[in-house]
Amino acid sequence: MKSELFASQNMAQPATAPGMSLQNSKSVKYVVNGEMHARQGSMIAYRGNLQFERKGQGVGGMLKRAVTGEGLALMAVRGQGEAWFAQEAANCFIVDIDPGDSLTINGRNVLCFDPTLSYDIQTVKGAGMAGGGLFNSVFTGQGKLAVICEGDPIVIPVSQQAPVYVDTDAVVGWSTQLHTSLHRSQSIGSMIRGGSGEAVQLMLQGDGFVIVRPSEALPHKPGQN
Repeated sequence: MKSELFASQNMAQPATAPGMSLQNSKSVKYVVNGEMHARQGSMIAYRGNLQFERKGQGVGGMLKRAVTGEGLALMAVRGQGEAWFAQEAANCFIVDIDPGDSLTINGRNVLCFDPTLSYDIQTVKGAGMAGGGLFNSVFTGQGKLAVICEGDPIVIPVSQQAPVYVDTDAVVGWSTQLHTSLHRSQSIGSMIRGGSGEAVQLMLQGDGFVIVRPSEALPHKPGQN
């Protein structure tokens, strides 16, 4: 049988080492030798002796998720084998987090990660309950994190002299050392008259970077994790 479908770039190759790698721009391959974590519903294929179990977040994590609507519905993948992960054909990127690093990521943009990483659901400082809640997951430790993005991401440097303002529905994540607050770009009178539809943004100040996607968040689908 012959087809471009069977081109080498589309073929799954034998595992060479445990851990995470890009299968292609839309999926991540994870060679499991023990345990790893992934968002529920993101596994698209696997081979080997693997077990998939819903991962609890503890009482604190469950309460935060119930209040905020944010958080990660996770599963633990255990055993020996290979698994492939993807989410609605979104672009995939692997981030290496080293000791001392701290990365804030929106829960909707997390695909999978090493068990050596820790995460906590935190309120975005200065944002309170505005802008849809603004609760993100903060990752620390050492290991790899797979991030997804609808479209090609834009990474914008932030400096003390040049703060960056981002749409809260388009932001993917940022370096945690940045100071965050809400910024209102319209007067109340302008909002009453209709305004531009972009009344409030998240302002990031300090030294670091922010990642945004080239579209705003889609409405949450019933039953979507």
